[in-house]
Amino acid sequence: MKQILPPSAKISKEAKETMQECASEFISFVTGEASERCQKEKRKTINGDDVCWALGALGFDEFVEPLKMYLNRYREIEDQKAANCNNNRGGPSSSSLNNNDGGEAGSCQSEQGRYPMFLKFNVAEKINDNNGFISRRC
Repeated sequence: MKQILPPSAKISKEAKETMQECASEFISFVTGEASERCQKEKRKTINGDDVCWALGALGFDEFVEPLKMYLNRYREIEDQKAANCNNNRGGPSSSSLNNNDGGEAGSCQSEQGRYPMFLKFNVAEKINDNNGFISRRC
């Protein structure tokens, strides 16, 4: 929240709690829709593609393509890591993969699974031509 507001802006505890409740409700809403799809298809696991589908089905179309791009990039990096591990026969990797923001994606055994992998993902500003306003989505 602080990234979008001016540096001098203050955020009340109540506002933070309200945003957390909204985020939790949104996640529940989307995963509920994805879960229903999985149940209809007799699957037990919700995957990223199900979440993307649910976002579109619920009318959040503007989030689907950026999320699919992120998901595809994440899968590419995971595939590269797996291939690197296989080349090293499952031992610790001597050359870690970069994830484009200077950090390491992790080695085969020592770091894999310990920390979530974060990809740098920039969301472009959207300009509303009608009013001349610039809004940023986080």
